[in-house]
Amino acid sequence: MLRKFKPGDWVKIRGKLNSPKMQVIKYVNKKEGVLGLIDSETYVECVWYKGGERKAVVFHQNKLIKTIDTGGLFKTFKTNSKLSLT
Repeated sequence: MLRKFKPGDWVKIRGKLNSPKMQVIKYVNKKEGVLGLIDSETYVECVWYKGGERKAVVFHQNKLIKTIDTGGLFKTFKTNSKLSLT
C-alpha cells in the first residue's frame, strides 16, 4: 500500500467535524491480526495538543484526510493596518 502522508503533514479524522487538527510524526510498525504480519506502511502516529497537554495516537492512514491549513503552537495573526496621515 502506498503511503499517503509524510512527517509534518497536518491531518484530521475523516468524517468527524469536531476532530482535532493533528500533525503526522511518523509511520509505525503494527502487528496485523492472526497471521502476525508486521505492517509498516499504513499506520501513522499523530500528535496534537489539548489544554497544553501533548496527545499522541496511532491511526490507520485511510481514517485520515489532509488539511490545507497548517497549525501549530505559534499562530500569526494578519491585521489590516491602514496608515492614515491625518
